[in-house]
Amino acid sequence: MTTSPVFGITRTRVGPRHALIAPDSHVPSFVPGVEKATTIVLISPEMGARFTHLLLTFTAGGRAAFPANDAEAFAYLLSGSAQVEVAGKSHGLNAGSYVFLPAGQAWKLTEPVEGTQVNLFFKKYVPLAGIYSPEAVVGHESQVVSQPFLGDDDARLQILLPDNPPFDFAANIFNYKPGAHLPFVETHIMEHGLLMLEGRGIYRLEDAWYPVVAGDCIWMAPYCPQWFAAMGKSPARYLYYKDVNRPVFPS
Repeated sequence: MTTSPVFGITRTRVGPRHALIAPDSHVPSFVPGVEKATTIVLISPEMGARFTHLLLTFTAGGRAAFPANDAEAFAYLLSGSAQVEVAGKSHGLNAGSYVFLPAGQAWKLTEPVEGTQVNLFFKKYVPLAGIYSPEAVVGHESQVVSQPFLGDDDARLQILLPDNPPFDFAANIFNYKPGAHLPFVETHIMEHGLLMLEGRGIYRLEDAWYPVVAGDCIWMAPYCPQWFAAMGKSPARYLYYKDVNRPVFPS
């Protein structure tokens, strides 16, 4: 799919309960602690979301340092390589590596090679009475076995983080063969931030239908009806965040 930087054309659409952010409309922002990197703020509370989604593209010698606060983070390397420093340990990362950083811990991304690109989600941690806080997780998508989604072997899900009460944060990769699709229009309490990793398809958000390609970002508010179908001759994949495992009753 081609895009045009002129004549006022963009595929980006932003509404009160969903958004499609296409690369043709990216504008860099300054984020304290990030050095020698282009930072794109894809999703933020300013648009109505309850989390923040960043895309960092590093030049040589770049780094990013994040202080200890009440936000937890998830980093996924789209390309290149880097080091992550957390809890006094350093871990090497390459394309497909991911890290979950608990709230209350300072951490750093260092030593990126030129062009390293990192997807980041940040969310305020919601403690659960009587449940301990989650610990850091370092992994690689190649080590995560995909599972057929609701019995469909053409639509397979990789669950990257433990699904248990300490975690109020989920990050998954959905893998679709050409022509595969979600089995029904989903409408649920969970909010999503999504980045298309490969391929193309059609995404339904509420009553709008959007062609999407690798590099596109989507925000879905709670109860936003959503549906996806992979199109073209190659597989489609996307990484997405959702909030999980917390009470839904009025406080």
